[in-house]
Amino acid sequence: MLSIAERVQLIQRNTEEIIGANEIAALLEQDIPLRHYIGLEISGKIHLGTGLMCMQKVRDLQMAGVQCTIFLADWHTWLNEKLGGDRERIKEVAEKYFKKGLKASLKAIGGNPDKLDFILGSDLYHNNDRYWEQLVQVSKNVTLSRIERSISIMGRSEGDATQFAMLIYPPMQVTDIFALQANFAHGGLDQRKAHVIARDVALNLDILPLKDRHAKTIKPIIVHHHLLLGLDKPPTWPLPADPEEIRAMRTAMKMSKSKPNSAVFIHDTPDEIRKKIRKAFCPPEIEYNPVLDWVEHLVFHNDMQFFVARKEENGGDVTYATFEELKAAYTSGALHPGDLKNATAEALIKIMEPIRAAFEGDNEANAIWQGM
Repeated sequence: MLSIAERVQLIQRNTEEIIGANEIAALLEQDIPLRHYIGLEISGKIHLGTGLMCMQKVRDLQMAGVQCTIFLADWHTWLNEKLGGDRERIKEVAEKYFKKGLKASLKAIGGNPDKLDFILGSDLYHNNDRYWEQLVQVSKNVTLSRIERSISIMGRSEGDATQFAMLIYPPMQVTDIFALQANFAHGGLDQRKAHVIARDVALNLDILPLKDRHAKTIKPIIVHHHLLLGLDKPPTWPLPADPEEIRAMRTAMKMSKSKPNSAVFIHDTPDEIRKKIRKAFCPPEIEYNPVLDWVEHLVFHNDMQFFVARKEENGGDVTYATFEELKAAYTSGALHPGDLKNATAEALIKIMEPIRAAFEGDNEANAIWQGM
């Protein structure tokens, strides 16, 4: 049995930000069933940012005793005009590809796919009057200007030509949290604006409010995992001096399925992985280095050491036990970028092998992702 402190550590580890972190221990001490949610658009092939980065945090929450839910956001996908806005195709991809891929990814990094819940948006909303009442109440507690600023959660910028329907997206995302009674709302930092709205409106809701064991209305705790960098060189280099500009650029340069050569997908072959990483942007610096970023968050965060195979004339094989050791070797020049890339590719191939195996022989699932 894990202690409260150990469970808190699992929830907090490997995150970029937790809003409400000081509330976690008290919530755990109440010894009530705790629920998590992460909402995912069904927008294309699953890359490592979703398959591994998201699922690593799901694994941690499972280990901490939280019931985890993947919300397959088919309505949000439709609103955001992904997969051509074809609702039946969106559902098919969600049910026959996303579920399989995310279960396989979670299992590959030590999570329990059998204890993972999946809820399709259409199923949650069907004949659910309380959901739509809650949506109105959430909307009554947030201004139009704030919603307009929040469309960045859809991968769009404020000022872009926006259909009115897209403005429904942020309040629906907030309502999903309460409709699913999620104590932990989870996502990447790009989802921050919607999550903060959920915290801000929580105490004003009397329809489906989130309650503790004493029937006191509480706020959801927000858990943000790291956004993996894509492998491309950023448009501005060297980096700008302004920290806010750097943060905005990192978000814009996150791994994206719309840039397939800058992303690795969960079913990529070993040769495809090696080819993509071989071409990756990998400067001498460590502040913005996609390859080091992937090693830190996908290798060391999975309790693995980092093995580099090298010829004797290049220093011979070496193993790094911590990311700090690896950074020191790279910045000193003791580790060459080419060797770093090769070792990164081999580490990912090893992690992803069970995922590729899960897709072998599944003609239906393979036909879906190959057709995207």
